[in-house]
Amino acid sequence: MSDTATPTESTSTTGTAHLASANRPKAAIARVESARLYRVGGKDPHKFLHGQLSQSLDDVKPDKSRRAAACNPKGRAYALPLLADYEGDIVLRLPRRIADEVTSQLNKFLMLFRGTDMKPLEQAHLYGFWGEATAEALLPEAMELKLPGDSITLAGGKLIRVQDTAEGVARYEYWQIDDSAPIPEGAEATEADWAASEISAGLAELSPSTMSEYVPQMLNLQHVDGIHFKKGCYTGQEVIARMHYLGQLKKSIFRLSLPSERPVEVGTQIIANDKAVGEVINSVGFDDGHQEILAVVKHAALSTPDWHLEGFDPSLERLPLPYKVPEQEAAGN
Repeated sequence: MSDTATPTESTSTTGTAHLASANRPKAAIARVESARLYRVGGKDPHKFLHGQLSQSLDDVKPDKSRRAAACNPKGRAYALPLLADYEGDIVLRLPRRIADEVTSQLNKFLMLFRGTDMKPLEQAHLYGFWGEATAEALLPEAMELKLPGDSITLAGGKLIRVQDTAEGVARYEYWQIDDSAPIPEGAEATEADWAASEISAGLAELSPSTMSEYVPQMLNLQHVDGIHFKKGCYTGQEVIARMHYLGQLKKSIFRLSLPSERPVEVGTQIIANDKAVGEVINSVGFDDGHQEILAVVKHAALSTPDWHLEGFDPSLERLPLPYKVPEQEAAGN
């Protein structure tokens, strides 16, 4: 195969040319410019979001944050926000490059909820933390955030434990919501390092070309507590529930490694037995010349050991995720 390809859309969640360090951070802080925070407040933020997200808003509390999907009527996710309670309002973290389109879609339903509003937090800053000791510098004495989703409201901000990496490194997101929030201190890492840790944690991020392409289960969202299958009706619920209860999931997220320095584009196809079996969702390059990828791949391809990226010669190596994916395990047996 040729080692050239037509550029389409960068998959790097950083939006920069920076490379992640192959010596992965274990205790560090990275400022995350690629994300944006929105505050939903006023009369009834919970009721508004409860009808649009795959998560039960009853489970989003001052000490509990949750992931969710916002879907179209066909059950396809157009956003995968992280949700947190802040002073009784709900704050959503969205990728900056799709935030305007996501909020435009949500605003179509917000008009039905007079007295409820959704505003960007223009002065907010986001940080990614690696390591428990890094987070402890902001926590009150004897306070711990043990599990993904555990969170605490700080003066002017929010500290959230998110999914560990597959290598077992604890990770946190720190949201500086206003100027009263403390400024974090610690060893600096890059935003590319944070993007690499998101891939290692098995957390997909949507981009302009992947919005509304996948049912949330195809993005492994059910395995990171992002879907509440017993909550009330929300947009897209019927499709999502049918896939869950009838066992119809035929593809999902895989983490892969590629020994190539050339950037991989969104939508690049995964090839097995000369057939397309999946496509790239996210990728990040490392300073040792390899890349790591999240791709949605058909489970039927598990019977073929050799996978390639279209336009690349080297074979792809399958890497572990930090959580189990029973659907993949069943298909591989």
